[in-house]
Amino acid sequence: MIKKTDFLVIGSGIAGLYYALKVAEHGKVLVLSKGPVIENTTKYAQGGIAAVVRSPDSIEKHIKDTIDCGAGFCDEQIVKMVCMEGPERIKDLIKMGASFDKNEKGEFDLGKEGGHSENRVLHYKDCTGKEIMRALIDAAKKNTNIEIFENQYVVDIITQHHLGKNIKRNTPDIECYGAYVLDPSKGQVNTVLSKITLMATGGIGMAYQTTTNPNVATGDGIAMVYRAKGEINNMEFVQFHPSSLYNPLEKPSFLITEAIRGFGAILKNSKEEVFIDKYDDRGSLAPRDIVARAIDTELKLSGDEYVYLDCRHIDRIALKRSFPNIYKKCKSLGIDMAKDMIPVTPAAHYICGGIVTDKFGKSSIKRLYAAGECASTGMHGANRMASNSLLEAVVFANRAATETTNIVDKFEHYDNIPQWDSEGTVLNEEMVLITQSLKEVQGIMSNYVGIVRSDLRLNRALKRLNLLFNETEELYIKSILNPKLCELRNIINVSYLTIKMSKKRRDNIGLHYSLDNI
Repeated sequence: MIKKTDFLVIGSGIAGLYYALKVAEHGKVLVLSKGPVIENTTKYAQGGIAAVVRSPDSIEKHIKDTIDCGAGFCDEQIVKMVCMEGPERIKDLIKMGASFDKNEKGEFDLGKEGGHSENRVLHYKDCTGKEIMRALIDAAKKNTNIEIFENQYVVDIITQHHLGKNIKRNTPDIECYGAYVLDPSKGQVNTVLSKITLMATGGIGMAYQTTTNPNVATGDGIAMVYRAKGEINNMEFVQFHPSSLYNPLEKPSFLITEAIRGFGAILKNSKEEVFIDKYDDRGSLAPRDIVARAIDTELKLSGDEYVYLDCRHIDRIALKRSFPNIYKKCKSLGIDMAKDMIPVTPAAHYICGGIVTDKFGKSSIKRLYAAGECASTGMHGANRMASNSLLEAVVFANRAATETTNIVDKFEHYDNIPQWDSEGTVLNEEMVLITQSLKEVQGIMSNYVGIVRSDLRLNRALKRLNLLFNETEELYIKSILNPKLCELRNIINVSYLTIKMSKKRRDNIGLHYSLDNI
C-alpha cells in the first residue's frame, strides 16, 4: 500500500501532536504511533513544564538556571529563545484544552525542582504529562485534517539511498521522502510518502535495564536518522533520574517526581543521614547529574541497593493532594509516605543528545525535522534541567510548524519510490534470540555505560556490542520483520552511538563522568 500526506509525524507525544495541530490548517497530516496514541514518554511526565509566568521570576533567571544545569555546555541563544517563547506556548496548550493547577488566589500553583532558583513549574497534580496528552489527543481527534494511525512501526525513513544512490555520512543534499511503515496486524510494510516529515519519537531509555521510560522508548528516530546518514551528537549525555521507586519487579521503573523534593522531601541514606549536602550546597535540589552521582557514590560505599526520600515531616493532607498518584502507588506497596521513607534509586531517564537540529527543528536531512527528546537542539547542554523537556518540545514543534507551513507547497511527492522488498525473508520463530540479545545490550549499557564510566568499561562495552550488532543484522536481513526485531536493532544503534561518543569525550562534564578523566 502507498499512502500520501502533506505532513508525516512519526511519534504521538507532546512534540508530535502539538506540531500536527499547528500544521493541520495547511494540509493533510498523518500521525504514526507505534502503540496506542497515549503510550509515550510525555504521558509519564509527572513534574510539569517550566516557564516564567510571574515575578519575582524572570526570563534571565530561567536562562541562567538552564545554562548552569547544562554545565555551561548549552547553546545560549537557543536557551534564550526557548525561555522567551515558553510563556506563549503555555497559552497555546491551555487553548488546546490542557489544565494546570491554581492556588486559592486563582494564580498558577508553581512548583520548584532541581536546578531552579524560583518556583516556575506549572503542573497538574503529579500527572502533568497525562493531562497534556489528554488535551492534545482530544483536539487532534476532532481535527478532520489529522489522521492518527496506531500500532504502526516505522522501519526507516526513505531517502535517495532507496533509489539506488550511494549515500555517505558527508553526502550533501540528502532528502527525506517519507517512510516505510510496518503494520504488524497485517504483516506488511507500507510506503508513506510525505512532503515534510517530523521525527518525534522520544528517547532511548529501554537501552538500559532500569529506566523510567515506557517500553516504546527504544531510540527509533535517532537510529533511523543515523542509518540515513543524518547528523547525531551529544549521545554521551544520558540523564539518570535520581529518584525512581526501588521495585526490581516493576518495569519501567515508577518515577518519584523531583517536584516532591521541591515540596520538601529530603534524600537520606540507610542510616537516615542527610548525605547530599556533602556533594552540593543545594542539597536535594541540586541538578540531576550531581544528585544521581552522589547517590551512586553512596550506594557503592554502603553496598545498599537504594537510598530514601523522607516525606514524614510534610503534612499528610498536602502530600495526598499534591501527589495523589505517587501516594497511591507507594500505598499499594505498603509504603505510607507520611510515615515511611520511600526507597529510591537512579534510573535512565532522558537523552540530551540526538538528531542535530537548527532553531526551527530542521535536521541535516532536507524535508526532515525533529522535536522533543529525539532532537539535539542545544537547549539542555550536558544535563537537562527538570521540566525543561516539555517546554523545549512545544517551542521547537511550534517553530518547525511555522517554517514547514511556509515551504510545504514547494515540494511534490516523490513517486518513484520502490516498494519494500521482503523477497527471500522467512518467519523467524526463535524470539528467544531477540529477547536474549536485548537483555545482553541492556546489561552492557547498565554495567559499563552508566552514571560512572571508564575507558576499560567503554572498550569492553564496544567489543560486546559489536558481536550483538553483527548477529542482529544477520537476523534482520533474513527475517520477515516484526517490531521487536526492529526495536532491538535500533537499541543497538543508539547504544553504539552512546559508547562511541562517551569514548571520544575526554573531559568530565554534566552527565558524562569517567574515572579516566579525573
